[in-house]
Amino acid sequence: MQSADVTATFCATLVDEWCSLGVRHAVLSPGSRSTPMALALSNAVELRYEVFHDERSAAFAALGAAKASGKPTLLLCTSGTAAANFYPAVIEASHAEVPLIVLTADRPPELQGVGAPQTIDQKHLYGGVVRTYLDLGVADDERSDEWRRAARRAYANAMGERPGPVQMNLPFREPLVGVVGPLPARDEWSRASRSKPIGTEALSKLGSRLRGRRGVIVVGERGVAWEAVQQLASRLAWPILADPLSGCRSDSEHAVRHADAWLRDGDIAASLRPDAVLRFGALPASKVVNGWLRDSRAEVTAVTKSPFLIDPERQVSMHVVTDADRLCADLLQVVAPSESSWLQRWTTAEAAARSVIAEQLDNEKALSEPGIARNVLAALPSRSQLIVSSSMPIRDVEWYGATSSHVRILANRGANGIDGVVSTAVGAALASGLPTGLLIGDVAFLHDSNGFIDLVKRQVDLRVVVIDNRGGGIFSFLPQRDTLESDRFEQLFGTPHGTDLAALAAAHGLRTTHVSGSAELRSSVARQGPQVIIVRTDRDANVARHAELQQLVIAAVKAG
Repeated sequence: MQSADVTATFCATLVDEWCSLGVRHAVLSPGSRSTPMALALSNAVELRYEVFHDERSAAFAALGAAKASGKPTLLLCTSGTAAANFYPAVIEASHAEVPLIVLTADRPPELQGVGAPQTIDQKHLYGGVVRTYLDLGVADDERSDEWRRAARRAYANAMGERPGPVQMNLPFREPLVGVVGPLPARDEWSRASRSKPIGTEALSKLGSRLRGRRGVIVVGERGVAWEAVQQLASRLAWPILADPLSGCRSDSEHAVRHADAWLRDGDIAASLRPDAVLRFGALPASKVVNGWLRDSRAEVTAVTKSPFLIDPERQVSMHVVTDADRLCADLLQVVAPSESSWLQRWTTAEAAARSVIAEQLDNEKALSEPGIARNVLAALPSRSQLIVSSSMPIRDVEWYGATSSHVRILANRGANGIDGVVSTAVGAALASGLPTGLLIGDVAFLHDSNGFIDLVKRQVDLRVVVIDNRGGGIFSFLPQRDTLESDRFEQLFGTPHGTDLAALAAAHGLRTTHVSGSAELRSSVARQGPQVIIVRTDRDANVARHAELQQLVIAAVKAG
């Protein structure tokens, strides 16, 4: 075969193998050097592929698709700095354990180191962030028996014991357009489960740490299914402190949603100090809850599916790597309840908090940022998903959101950045086909406005709610706000942008609405997208409203 035909067959073989393994989504950015793989991706009938002009936006869209589907997304770019623009999303995928197969087209060896245009050193471009790096060199039909194995290796490492991104560097030699020949035959291959059951001795040890003690179950992202943890909590008579990303927030008496407010009070926090903590998945977003757990000096057992442990406070004394759902079932056989009053104290406090927050936020005539978060979550239809930006939106959903059992909540909490949030939501909507909400601040909205390019053509139901407080709202909660002069604070932290967000959305052909009250917001969110809903707030008023809500909750909990 001619070299162009070999390259075309090589790319088609890789894509065919990935499709056989269940990969269904690809995202690519335009470019010349990536032509052979772009043609292979677009020719695969099993794949849905999307083209994004901006490589950074493309990468976060691929991240969102992988989050929603649970399978690797194929992500392709041309050579040069294009691949460098993938880096923020690759970092997020690594920290959040999201599978990606990153395909970086490259110049062949003879064009390296001689000043060829659009050529940089792409080998190990992402360093230790990726799970593995692969480069098979220029396609050679004498090595065609390696092609499917290379595709399987990339997939296996992306979906391995600790899922994450993989880089496959693809040096392509001109001519770039060839004819696909016969593909190497598929062979049998199966991937063993990465989750192992906990041994009898370890189960007994864990059971003794939990049995009859006052404790709490903390569930974060990548934690445990609601049914499994609910049964275990009922047996232990423990409350469940569930992060919004856990999928374990319901109206059950065990599910505690509003602890952040009352745990700010020293007396209440001390009276609810646990002896033992059983933590599933990642840490919750709440700094207050995490600080309370640290100060409790309780015995902390962490249960994760991957061997990587998130433990910045160095407080975990037992780490169990296993399937959490299976572990919950096993623990039911070896644990016993705590004292009868322990759970009742939690449920009484939670009921008081729920009542106050509902009274304050469900029917606000002038929306506060906590009210926006609560009403957006409530207004989304059943079997939908909500992508929540970092900074204040994720915190407001955690602190003030009601039950979220009808909505799957996703967020980029690996590295906690605000970059790429719009594109993440677009990717999640594309991969899932579900009605998708996006709750985002104005700065994050502007940071990734390229994610709106071609959104109308993509035919997704994306309902974007922008909190426009004209700058970085989270900084108003920090000491800098009170220690710096107002002008200096605004210059460095408040950073008002002066951009007409409605005009920007309209430039992308998106329907835009301004709302100010709870009923108006819920009505707008209930409409099918794509659309942008803008709610204007004041940063200083937002700080005061948070403080007011916290004090009202604390007073209600103490009175109960």
